[in-house]
Amino acid sequence: MESQTIQSIALMLGAGWASGLNLYAAMLVLGWMGASGQVDLPQSLEILSNPMVMGAAGLMFVVEFFTDKIPGLDSLWDALHTFIRIPAGALMAAGAAQGLDMGAAGELVGLVLGGSLATTSHVSKTSARALINTSPEPVSNWTASVTEDAAVIGGLWTALNYPWLFVLLLAVFILLAIWLLPKVWRLLKAAGTTLSGWLRKPATTGTPPKT
Repeated sequence: MESQTIQSIALMLGAGWASGLNLYAAMLVLGWMGASGQVDLPQSLEILSNPMVMGAAGLMFVVEFFTDKIPGLDSLWDALHTFIRIPAGALMAAGAAQGLDMGAAGELVGLVLGGSLATTSHVSKTSARALINTSPEPVSNWTASVTEDAAVIGGLWTALNYPWLFVLLLAVFILLAIWLLPKVWRLLKAAGTTLSGWLRKPATTGTPPKT
């Protein structure tokens, strides 16, 4: 019973956290693991194993895979997905909370925690990407994108197979986010101030010839 409880908690937290990084990858991983029998998903999440849902998630994952590696376009994509990843993360976590057998109270806890974790991971990703985009080279974007995808896949696998380890790693992530986000925002503000100064700098004109 205790093992099942910690697994349900890890799935709840993992679903919210992963959705903030890459919602479509999270849907695919959970759907595939459920369909292949590697994990028994709560009833509310069984829909993720539906072939049509997996197909739609796979299509959007491919779109995001390429969009996420284009500097500037990735930040626009992240901004638009603020209204998708966070609510979806909250709903998926609430669905995972069904495994706790706490009724509506458990689902409400999942909704709050899942939404909070989705917000934290989404804001961390969006801020880091905006900072990376201040560099003209694309390699950093590719590296960050592949790392995020691998983190979602590896994180959910760990949550379902080694829940205590996942909870520990998630706690480390939250602490790092709390420590790093203010620093990232200060760097972004400084970069914005510098760019604004360049745009407002008057163009130099030559000295008119003497008559």
